[in-house]
Amino acid sequence: MGTIDLAELVAGIVKHWNGVDVRPYRFGGVEFRLDHREIGHVHVNGVADLLMPVRLRRDLVAAGRAEPHRTQPHSGWISFRMRSEHDVPAVVELFRLNYDRLRGVARPRSVTSLVTRPTLLADRSADDLPA
Repeated sequence: MGTIDLAELVAGIVKHWNGVDVRPYRFGGVEFRLDHREIGHVHVNGVADLLMPVRLRRDLVAAGRAEPHRTQPHSGWISFRMRSEHDVPAVVELFRLNYDRLRGVARPRSVTSLVTRPTLLADRSADDLPA
């Protein structure tokens, strides 16, 4: 499966979330927005980038759930390089985390519990992912 297909798999899930607008990303790929705010984007090469608060970015990187952004490693931007369809659930979970954060949905009491909990989506098919 080509990397553009991976972006399409992510888009096929995220576009169904309430209020999400999917559009072409200005540097190639697909971008996801909620109320005119970017949730994140996926480049045509399969790299997903999301902007998080710096503290959350540090915790996600430390937990191995994301990498620092390749050009802005000390900002809140994180990256996840998808290599196969098996990476899609982890990327969708990062998008869901940011989506819920932007919507103001209550989060666990600590960021650490949020980033160190087991990835519940890893064993689900794309059709079973939460909306």
